[in-house]
Amino acid sequence: MAKLYFRYGAMNSGKSTALLQAAYNYEERGQRVLLAKPAIDTKGNTQIVSRLGVTRTVDFLIDPTDTVEDVFDDVAGYVDRSALLETLDFSTDPVACLLIDEAQFLTNEQVDGLMRIAVCRNVPVMCYGIRTDFRTHAFPGSARLLEIAHSLEELKTICRCGRKAMFNGRKVDGNYVFDGDQVAIDGMSVTYESLCPACYLKESGGVLQ
Repeated sequence: MAKLYFRYGAMNSGKSTALLQAAYNYEERGQRVLLAKPAIDTKGNTQIVSRLGVTRTVDFLIDPTDTVEDVFDDVAGYVDRSALLETLDFSTDPVACLLIDEAQFLTNEQVDGLMRIAVCRNVPVMCYGIRTDFRTHAFPGSARLLEIAHSLEELKTICRCGRKAMFNGRKVDGNYVFDGDQVAIDGMSVTYESLCPACYLKESGGVLQ
């Protein structure tokens, strides 16, 4: 039986790079992979973007309104070599692995769908994402993955002080903020910094939001 994996870490811990490396490793051995990400992640649009500058176009996007059946059927179409293979000009080799970037943006139901893909379709599913938002609150997708994934792996990075970073500080125009919407994609005015608990508390005035 295949497994559902969750590989998580703070910002800049190399999650997207690790995903792309995993895809390369499979393909180097002649195996076929599928890449996907939530449509809410507009950075790179249909691409997975590594901070090292490596990019790759996903095979499909997962919309916020997609149900558990939609996610299951999307992948089942590829696994079953449906007409999607002809329209997208894929080979007909079996799918060896499904790789999901920015998995924190998935819904609980969509994560459940990924579990069904691993167990019922025997396709390993590797999800990469961050655990908590800039207020240290869990994202829905991450919380569900922590609850049900067969395997959990932390990808580590360091804070500016040299200690292990656990939290993600949000900056707007260079200033730390601790209120606002849970989702704000990294861009021109909004940026993020990986922080250890001590540095996070220093910036937040000693408060865990």
